[in-house]
Amino acid sequence: MHGPTATLLVTCPDQRGVVARFAQFVTECGGNIIHADNHTDFSGGRFLTRIEWQLEGFQLPREEIGTAFGPLADELQATWELHFSDARPRIAIFVSKQDHCLLDLLWRHRAGEIPGEIVFVAGNHEELAPTVRDAGIEFRHIPVAKADKSGAEARQLELLEQQRVDLVVLAKYMQILSPDFVARAPRIINIHHSFLPAFVGAKPYHQALERGVKIIGATAHYVTPELDAGPIIEQDVTRVSHRDEISDLIRHGKDLERMVLARAVRLHLTNRVLVYGNRTVVFA
Repeated sequence: MHGPTATLLVTCPDQRGVVARFAQFVTECGGNIIHADNHTDFSGGRFLTRIEWQLEGFQLPREEIGTAFGPLADELQATWELHFSDARPRIAIFVSKQDHCLLDLLWRHRAGEIPGEIVFVAGNHEELAPTVRDAGIEFRHIPVAKADKSGAEARQLELLEQQRVDLVVLAKYMQILSPDFVARAPRIINIHHSFLPAFVGAKPYHQALERGVKIIGATAHYVTPELDAGPIIEQDVTRVSHRDEISDLIRHGKDLERMVLARAVRLHLTNRVLVYGNRTVVFA
């Protein structure tokens, strides 16, 4: 409705006048700010902000904005990212055999709800290949053998580089990624069928049933070398009761997983997630 926009995600030490300094940078170049959101982490002394403005009428070409902003960022000891709303990030989805999260993402992609392009789906099994190809998307089968997991990851990394992938989404990809893969791959989002940090690892529904929980959840997070411990993007829960068996918990959990993963992917692609340390601020 308002044409392409630019978005700055910035974190810096908290200091007087910092909001005005960032706003001044945009307005002095003729920018019209349409969204601005700030957060101060008092415990860590950090200021975090998301500023979005219209590119129409902005006096700097987009390729010069980062260069112009650099001196101010250096002065304020800021780390920052610059994004444009009309960019179409390239997405790869990794799957195994479960299809509920994949089907949801494929539907949302077709409906235009995901502001990015799914360039391929990679699976360590072939069961989901027909589903992916019916959606008009390339499927790559890359089996992962225990004896040659590094070889499989090398092929995955090569494919990610060839296809210029910006984001990897693990849609129930039932493999643990090596630290080397995580370090070399683009940003990775995973969905975990538990309300982290509770019930990490395998069989969280069995763990939840044994504890007699009254709610179960799902968590979408960025992947780091430590298993299921990356910065959390999105979570949700639903109530369960003593009458629910494992099959009921799994059914409820699948509904949560697909919704939470889709929301996390969209938040990331619309540049609303700012990571600092092992935490996130989500400017939703």
